[in-house]
Amino acid sequence: MITVLVSGAAGRMGSEVVRAVSAEDDLRLVAAVDPAHAGEQVQDAPGLSYAGDLAKTLEATHPDVMVDFTHPSVVAGNIETALTRGVHCVVGTTGLPMPTLEDLAARARDGACLFVAPNFAIGAVLMMRFAAEAARFMPHVEIVELHHDRKADAPSGTALRTAGLIAAARDHVPEGPGRETEIADGARGALVDGVTIHSVRLPGLVAHQEVLFGGQGQTLSLRHDSIDRTSFMPGVILAVRKVTGRSGLIVGLERLMEE
Repeated sequence: MITVLVSGAAGRMGSEVVRAVSAEDDLRLVAAVDPAHAGEQVQDAPGLSYAGDLAKTLEATHPDVMVDFTHPSVVAGNIETALTRGVHCVVGTTGLPMPTLEDLAARARDGACLFVAPNFAIGAVLMMRFAAEAARFMPHVEIVELHHDRKADAPSGTALRTAGLIAAARDHVPEGPGRETEIADGARGALVDGVTIHSVRLPGLVAHQEVLFGGQGQTLSLRHDSIDRTSFMPGVILAVRKVTGRSGLIVGLERLMEE
């Protein structure tokens, strides 16, 4: 039995994690932390109330794993609080740079693992893998990522990860029209690892990404759409189960899918 604490448990992603963990026979939800709702009943966990103080709740419940879907402004502190107590972390909150993640992982106690994924949807992981393969043969590429209007960071973690994988796969960055062609500032998007990324934020969206490749007389489009947040839950549950046997920093769900 793996015991789990969910941080950000009343949020849109956190509440889905609470339901997903509660539905698994080999996982047990021991705490749901969300300071904005402290003391309120957790809707999908009878007899459990939201806690407000992460450190005190960790000390009281001693979970094996903390799952964090909170906000870039607080996630680093949450991770440090858990890792220094020897609690494994499964983190879906994006926005932290790699040096920060490496520094946090170095502070872990008792071999605790820091696992971070920019996207927990299996289809999105496959899209990124296919994009890296395509970039070897079609180096001209741009990314359009579309998310709900309350997303806290832009570009998305998925887009940043995709750009990094593309950069590692292709042998050169082809020339293309850049900011010198802009009539309005920002029209050409953001340049990340030599890949242009365009971020769309609109109500009604969940999480979507299209990777567009262009070549002589042809184009290739790879697109993934999460139309419901339940699409992320199989990946979250996979990470919770596998993280307990690992240590150090692990980035990307594909690392666990391949093992």
